[in-house]
Amino acid sequence: MFESFISAVTASTALSISLADILLGIASALIVGIMVSFTYRKTHDQRPSGNFMMTLILLPAVISVIIMLIGSDVAKAFSLAGAFSIIRFRSAPGEPKDIAYILFTLAGGLAAGAGVPLYAIVFTLILCLVMFLLNLLGIAREEESTTRLLQVTVPEDLDYENALGEVLATYTDSYRLEKVKMSAMGSLYTLNYAVQLRRETPIKQFIDSLRTRNGNLAINLHLAAEIDG
Repeated sequence: MFESFISAVTASTALSISLADILLGIASALIVGIMVSFTYRKTHDQRPSGNFMMTLILLPAVISVIIMLIGSDVAKAFSLAGAFSIIRFRSAPGEPKDIAYILFTLAGGLAAGAGVPLYAIVFTLILCLVMFLLNLLGIAREEESTTRLLQVTVPEDLDYENALGEVLATYTDSYRLEKVKMSAMGSLYTLNYAVQLRRETPIKQFIDSLRTRNGNLAINLHLAAEIDG
């Protein structure tokens, strides 16, 4: 499969796409990625992930190269789809806004690779301005959930339902035990809670209150919607 794909590319793509077109497509895709990454950083309420911002910059360029390689050749498209089907992505889905930004960069890369770089840059600029406007109006922030995942390690002899229940009831609007995992040859338990924090909850005070109940063992408060493992 890979040999047929590479031979098809070397046989036809180099003759149909000029070096200037390739450089223009990649350059416009990188401009799109930089614009989207900058917008994501400025509209993100918390400190954004550097890896995710780098992905937003590079993804349009990768997509544009793929589109230029495929062109209008259906055989290449199916060969490329088969090659990418063996890749397994282990990243957990992010927030809906993060997924929207990924689709945003994909659209920009498709436009740049299709030979319309000006369209890619203009439409990216318009959508970035829309993102800034929505953030300025506070529409996205008002809809954000305060649900967090809490991971607490406790000793085996601790009555965690009573010991932690009082603290959770004080600092959260609601909480639910999602999973209990045994570790350290059964001497420790790892508890995964889905908690709805009260607004203006002092995080440090919340963690300190839990530490007094679990004997200063590990406590993690996650912002993601799922804990793997």
